[in-house]
Amino acid sequence: MLSRPTIAVPLLALGLVSVAGAAHAQGPIISDSLSLDGTIRSVLDANPAITTLEEEVNAATSRVTQSRGGFLPQVTGTATYTRIDPVVKLQIAPDAPAFQFQPNNNYDAHITLQYGLLDFGKKDATYNLAESRRITAVDNINVTRRDLAYSAAQVYYNILFVRESIKVQDAQIASLRQHQREMEKRVEGGVSTKFDVTTTQVRITQAQNTRIDLVNQLQNQQVQLARLLHKPEYVNVPVRGAFTYNPQAVDVNAALNQAVENRPEVKLARDAEQTANLNLKLIERSNMPVLGIGGQVGAKNGYQPELNRIRPNTVGVVQLNVPIYDGNKNKNQRVEALANIRGAQSRIQDTQEQIRADVRQAANNMQASTARYENSQLQISQASDALTRAQARYRYGVGSNLDVLDAETSLAQARLARLQAIYNYTLGQYQLKRATGEQIW
Repeated sequence: MLSRPTIAVPLLALGLVSVAGAAHAQGPIISDSLSLDGTIRSVLDANPAITTLEEEVNAATSRVTQSRGGFLPQVTGTATYTRIDPVVKLQIAPDAPAFQFQPNNNYDAHITLQYGLLDFGKKDATYNLAESRRITAVDNINVTRRDLAYSAAQVYYNILFVRESIKVQDAQIASLRQHQREMEKRVEGGVSTKFDVTTTQVRITQAQNTRIDLVNQLQNQQVQLARLLHKPEYVNVPVRGAFTYNPQAVDVNAALNQAVENRPEVKLARDAEQTANLNLKLIERSNMPVLGIGGQVGAKNGYQPELNRIRPNTVGVVQLNVPIYDGNKNKNQRVEALANIRGAQSRIQDTQEQIRADVRQAANNMQASTARYENSQLQISQASDALTRAQARYRYGVGSNLDVLDAETSLAQARLARLQAIYNYTLGQYQLKRATGEQIW
């Protein structure tokens, strides 16, 4: 979920003053600066987490290829030499030479071909399970890219927000200093008291303290963006952009359907269920008989009557392996696999409920921001009228400088309330996009 910068409420309000000016006119474009799209693309291109997950996909793809090997014959070549001493000999007659059953030096070279003729779907189940895990690895990349993209958008808007806040704070400090000079002139003319000057100086000091906090916030946001870009040596990453209030109609039901269909978390949860089902199928088939055939072609010695002569030989075999008893291993594996399936199904339900809550919360936040924006418009009108009256009273000597400063503060707070609504609405829009699974990269 997107969140605003960690600035106290007064600082956040001051920062939104800067957004007001930017909402009507785009500032000059900084050379080699990053727009929102540029920031997101740069973060996705630079982040090694994507590379890590891509390598996991490559590994999963390799495992799928390995599983295909089970559908092909296996061919091996073997060459052996064996020395036997002593060998069995049979003396038929005292004067006759001894009859030898095998040579002392035994040579054997052959090529063996083996092929599983029938395994009751075990190879298919192994392949399907490997492919399901590969799909999960691909979907993990989509989730990570989504999270990085929205993190980049959040930091991007935070930098704009705090940077413009500093500009507004500078303008406020300049205005207060101008007001201080006017008060000093009125004190010299005997129209005002030193108290008015001191009060203005206190306001200037408060504004300067606020600016220090804002600069610190900006530096922290720059560090965060540099971290996302993996450019730690960059202290000030240039970004450009502005906040604008662009209200949009929200169809909650359509957003809910879109979220359930597009959110990558749902896809991952369904992947987990599919993998669990395929794992159960593999376990069920792992205890089935396997019928295989094989053949061997080669040459060896040891044949009578010339034991040392190497002759060609062939071997053919048909083999049936039938599991009989495995200590209930397969049975317990099935119990485990069924438990994993039920757990995956529960995660799907929980994920869908969380998605519905995310969509409704985003829609509620946008609705509340719209209401605050409309209410702040009325507050600005009322505060402007109050400031005009306070200035007139002070001009004719029936009001105090504090009345004018308080009226100016009330007007500023009203404007800040409107800008706060604009800021929150902007983040609410991205919160809704994230909740519905919309891609922003």
